[in-house]
Amino acid sequence: MNFYVKRILMTVPTLLGISMITFVLLQALPGDPVQGLAGDRADPAVLERIRRDMGTERPVVLQYFGYLKLLMQGELGRSHYTNSCVRSDIARKLPNTMLLAAAAMVFSTVFGILLGIFMAVFRGSFWDRLALVLSTGGISLPVFWLGLLLIYVFSFKLQLLPPAGMGSGFGGLVFLVLPASTLGLSSAAALARITRTSMLDVLSQPYITTARAKGLSTRVVVFKHAFKNTLIPVVTLIGLDFGSYLNGSILTETIFGWDGIGRYAVEGIFQRDYPVIMGCVLTGALLFVLVNLTVDLLYGLLDPRIAYAPAESQS
Repeated sequence: MNFYVKRILMTVPTLLGISMITFVLLQALPGDPVQGLAGDRADPAVLERIRRDMGTERPVVLQYFGYLKLLMQGELGRSHYTNSCVRSDIARKLPNTMLLAAAAMVFSTVFGILLGIFMAVFRGSFWDRLALVLSTGGISLPVFWLGLLLIYVFSFKLQLLPPAGMGSGFGGLVFLVLPASTLGLSSAAALARITRTSMLDVLSQPYITTARAKGLSTRVVVFKHAFKNTLIPVVTLIGLDFGSYLNGSILTETIFGWDGIGRYAVEGIFQRDYPVIMGCVLTGALLFVLVNLTVDLLYGLLDPRIAYAPAESQS
């Protein structure tokens, strides 16, 4: 229990460091966001008033501490362009990103694990070598290229799936297919290779040899005796991938017009809307930390031999 308490407490300095680094980097960018907001021909008096309203005329240190004060109040500031509450915008868009990430995780987990098991069972065969080549290609494909390719094939050529946008209700799930596949394909390829390696290692254990000697079928040996012990490294990758889905959805949401925080962050970057960028970065960082904490918890559930305890109690 102490391990998890320490991990939760470490979230605070982690987010504090990320907020500081992001804030400094944004301030170091060339150009004037106020000038971009008001236009090149704006009157100097207007620019000065906007800077005063936005607080950008103050020293960077004071601006950062002012932002920390907002964070302690549970606020993320207001958008410089729309004057909308960033916290409310993220709260409205985050469920869409979570839905996309969950769909991508389901796709990559089911497809990757099943393909990895297939590759391990038929190790050295033509199908194993073919799957290894395809998985290598899947890992190497850029997200933007894959997304455009899927749109071209399944939307314009075959006309089976909508190219972009979002829907509501169960009918809207069809809009998830292409972006979830785009986001999850490279992870599925990597997961297949990890599953194959882990399954081959487990299948070489003595207790598996004993199970085979008892006359058990390959299906029983693989799914009843070997599968659970295969999952420990697989769960690690799934957890990391889910965090990357949340933070790496920028290109996918932009390509498919998905109204999530990734697309929201892109709009903030192009508009140099600092509160929007800061809010998206901190939200993504918090979710990534929580996902990693959940993965650590799953370790103990999957393998009781793993115990988190202070170092002095293990010596």
